[in-house]
Amino acid sequence: MADYREAPLATRPKTLDPNEYFNLSPEQRRAEEARGAIRANLKRQYQTQLNNPHRQELIEDPALTRWVYARTNPYPHFKPTFKTSLLGAMFGVVPLFALYYIFKTDRDRKEEQIKAGTLERKFSLSS
Repeated sequence: MADYREAPLATRPKTLDPNEYFNLSPEQRRAEEARGAIRANLKRQYQTQLNNPHRQELIEDPALTRWVYARTNPYPHFKPTFKTSLLGAMFGVVPLFALYYIFKTDRDRKEEQIKAGTLERKFSLSS
């Protein structure tokens, strides 16, 4: 197994813990096999329904329904973390202040040049 390095803002997933990955008890292996069998059975049933040429009704996929609900209603399930707060500040607040600073300094510089009479206007309409 390749060495896994932790990300700075995330912890190591339990599934990548070598003690849990390699040293499984027989009960845990049986439980995982049972869960895998259930998943495979559900997948086979869904594929059978999906590929039925005489199908008349709509096939409902509960996982897709949950995904669509989560995408349309993100706020009840949103958890503010350091990462989301940092991203919100970086993409929401910092650009506003940066653009304000850039436009304000450029305008002040041009105003000083106009007052001093040193601004060269390339496309003057009144010449």
